[in-house]
Amino acid sequence: MHKDHDALARLDRDHVWHPYTQMAEYNEKDPLVVVEGDGRRLKDAKGRWYYDGTSSIWLNVHGHRVPEIDAAIVEQLGKVAHSTLLGQANEPSILLAEELVKLVPEGLTRVFYSDSGSEAVEAAIKMALQYWANLEGKETKRHRILSFEDGYHGDTLGAVAAAPVETFHWPFKAMLPSALRAPFPNLYRSGKGPQGTVRASLNAVEKLFDEHPGEVAAVIVEAMMQGVAGIVVAPEGFLKGLSELCREHDVLLIADEVATGFGRTGRMFACEHEGVTPDLIAIGKGLTGGYLPLAATLTTDEVYEAFLGSHAEKKTFFHGHSYTGNQLCCAAALGNLKLMRETKLIEGLAGKERLISSRAEAMREHPYVGDVRYKGMVLGIELVADKETKATYPWEAQAGWRICNRAREKGLLVRPLGSVVICMPPLGSTLEELSEMLDILTASLWEATEEISTLSEKVLTGTYERPGSPA
Repeated sequence: MHKDHDALARLDRDHVWHPYTQMAEYNEKDPLVVVEGDGRRLKDAKGRWYYDGTSSIWLNVHGHRVPEIDAAIVEQLGKVAHSTLLGQANEPSILLAEELVKLVPEGLTRVFYSDSGSEAVEAAIKMALQYWANLEGKETKRHRILSFEDGYHGDTLGAVAAAPVETFHWPFKAMLPSALRAPFPNLYRSGKGPQGTVRASLNAVEKLFDEHPGEVAAVIVEAMMQGVAGIVVAPEGFLKGLSELCREHDVLLIADEVATGFGRTGRMFACEHEGVTPDLIAIGKGLTGGYLPLAATLTTDEVYEAFLGSHAEKKTFFHGHSYTGNQLCCAAALGNLKLMRETKLIEGLAGKERLISSRAEAMREHPYVGDVRYKGMVLGIELVADKETKATYPWEAQAGWRICNRAREKGLLVRPLGSVVICMPPLGSTLEELSEMLDILTASLWEATEEISTLSEKVLTGTYERPGSPA
């Protein structure tokens, strides 16, 4: 029944268009074709095993082929696979909503399901805008979303409008509304120290509030950490200060916890680090333990009640998708959350965090590592052409791939974000597994030194030739 690697690779090149992948370059190489998973490892069609060092891009919690989650899905399959949530309910979505309300910051009581993190963010943005329209009427001035520079909230157009990334979204800029954007507190780049970096960012937010009085419906922020920006961890006090600022100016706060939720930063949700309850929270990725696509937007009774009324008032939230609240997805999520409780997964992360911290700090000694950032079970290693000036590599140079390619040869799958190598192992990784992953990553970093040095010299001397890019 199964085809061999060569046959699969040929079919892949002939038919599959991969996300976030330059297919001209991809099709020139022999692809890695995953055929099996077990624990924290993935097996390719050639029979080789690799550590899943990115948790299959932020998703995997316990590992692959988890018996408890498998069983939860199989049990639900014996009942029903899917029925619509439009105007009717289903048992797993109800039970999961009950569990989620217990887990999120207190006060978030209403659960709206979607299929991906981008869609959860999209729903949150639309809820925030319609909340004010329902309260103040169609002529409300509150039509602006304030976000942060270098932020990323997904690829649906509402999410893109809130946080457009030039490299990703340049073809769509003409159809997007202009966004209000403040600088995110990047401690490595600011040079102002933790308190000064936080204050500068919050001052910029307040200035935008003052320049656009009564226009901002909501602020959206990646809670505690910008992911696509290169694992930029906000200094202590930023999220709390932002929450207080929003309250002072009567602006809703949307916390994007799609990536940071479900233990990734060492707490169930990143907002817990500073005791913040946002008005809306978008969650996804780790919700089903990395099994099935499911996300959710949670909000308060106050926001929810602004949508209540007669059909004639047109206050209904006309938003949703065919598979919203799918039973199999919700069953997987219930199985995941149950296993997290039974294994005390969050409580057991402290030792793993200490291991990542100690090993990450040692990486700073590398001649081309400018900064190492980490929080919970996330690690980002920023490569720079010059440590003193913090000169960056061009995005298209993809400096991080020099390390990631070597790591793959050694049995570890990690990915770069430009010049930042990211590693975010499954939360269920043992200390021994985690140590082995970090050993491979460290060895790959040092083995790539000469290659990175050559690239650095070209960048600093102006001899690096950029490949063609869109005008």
